[in-house]
Amino acid sequence: MRPRLVATDLDGTLLHTDGTVTDRTRAVLTALDELGVPVVFTTGRPIRWMETLWADVGGHGLAICSNGGIVYDVAAHEVARALTIDVDTLVAVGRLLRQAIPGTTFALEKTTGFAREEAFMPRLNVNATRDIPLGDLESIADETVVKLLARHEDIAPETFWDRAEEVIGHLVTTTWSSVGTLVEMSAVGVTKATTLATLAAEMGISADQVIAFGDMPNDLPLLAWAGTSYAMANAHPDVLALADHVAPRNDEDGVAAVLTEVFDLSLG
Repeated sequence: MRPRLVATDLDGTLLHTDGTVTDRTRAVLTALDELGVPVVFTTGRPIRWMETLWADVGGHGLAICSNGGIVYDVAAHEVARALTIDVDTLVAVGRLLRQAIPGTTFALEKTTGFAREEAFMPRLNVNATRDIPLGDLESIADETVVKLLARHEDIAPETFWDRAEEVIGHLVTTTWSSVGTLVEMSAVGVTKATTLATLAAEMGISADQVIAFGDMPNDLPLLAWAGTSYAMANAHPDVLALADHVAPRNDEDGVAAVLTEVFDLSLG
């Protein structure tokens, strides 16, 4: 039985390392659209990092952004659903992490944009934009937050990830998709998988009818939920250990290669 829905991560998975969508991948996405097979892009990216990609990935359908925190209507260019973290929880997480791991700094992904503490990764160009709100966590937190980011400049990534989960894992869902000392937090129970499960149910599609692709730990719940899962050959070891199958590397158009075979596509 062919899958009825495709779910794919973007960075390190569908996209090449330089962030581009190839003609081959674009042709596969178009062919699936013509077959009536929905493709849901499931990414840790905020919607502000997606604007240049919408045309390349078809300009229509739905995308799950911020690790499940946002369902985005691509055609309408609007947030269809937001699963936010309440302000009291944000403040509590900040307090606990600062006490347990001094030197932790924070940033917020919101339905309305980005905000950060002044000490949060100030070297990055993305943080140099003048209109980004700055302030301590308590002053920039509001009811529109879908992802909380915690960063440390002096601790090894694995140490920070593990300690953060130990301290605040009961308040939020923690994950990571970078190799740096950065923890990504969603509302408790919110992952790419839980949000996709809701969307699939609304379409009348069950988990065993979904094929999913990913490469980093924030993809683990998605790959565990989907009936058929592929880790990219370039994936994190935990992802390779979990997935049912291994796709060629992202820079080899691995997602496109697998989908062409699975759906027996003729691309000319």
